[in-house]
Amino acid sequence: MDLPKNGFKTALREGRQQIGIWVSIPGSGSAEAIAGCGFDWLVIDSEHTALDLPTMLAMLQAVEPYPTHAVVRPGWNDATEIKRILDLGAQSIIVPYVQSPDEAAQAVAAVRYPPEGMRGVAGTTRASRYGRVKDYTARANAEICLLVQVETAQALDRIEEIAAVDGVDGIFIGPADLAASLGYPGQPSHPEVKARIFDAIRRVRAAGKPAGILMSDPAFAAEAVEAGTLFTAVDQDIALLTRSARALAAKWKGRDD
Repeated sequence: MDLPKNGFKTALREGRQQIGIWVSIPGSGSAEAIAGCGFDWLVIDSEHTALDLPTMLAMLQAVEPYPTHAVVRPGWNDATEIKRILDLGAQSIIVPYVQSPDEAAQAVAAVRYPPEGMRGVAGTTRASRYGRVKDYTARANAEICLLVQVETAQALDRIEEIAAVDGVDGIFIGPADLAASLGYPGQPSHPEVKARIFDAIRRVRAAGKPAGILMSDPAFAAEAVEAGTLFTAVDQDIALLTRSARALAAKWKGRDD
């Protein structure tokens, strides 16, 4: 059995736009439903959800048959958590709240096997197809895609240094936390926040790395693509659900809340 190729990582290297969606509802059924909708990639999010590892495993299994790529976000830049996610078979990780080159280097070490990193070795994980992928430990690093999330003013000041860390495959700009860091909590569309985001995207691209974002405002997302994002998430499953449900209730009950 051969090592699965990471088509998402290849697409970013080739400069091909990847349109994605956030999956925050725990469960294999909803993940599978989203996986068949035509997005290039989706994020299985465990930072801001009740998602546990057994559920994550079921979601990865449900998504795999579909032509989309699962990116997993751990709760923190934690080597133990990242190791377990990789062993479940995730090939792409988006690490939140990376503030410095040192923290980016910690994330790199967590996703790579020695001698390049510190990922723990196990012979019969789902990632190695339970030991059936020949030389998995020697080959896995090449197919792992590490995205780091920059979402504070402090991190923006060092974004070129973070981008320069060997093993960082892309930088994701987090609008919500960045807005709060800049003094505009709950206002990711504030003109100053938007200006800083678009400047950060251009700086990441100038540094030779792909940039990404999550933005459900279509006009904002389009501006981000124009500024240079290559992995662009355009909505979130729970937001889609609640917007549609509110609209349906308003239609039938005359409510607008």
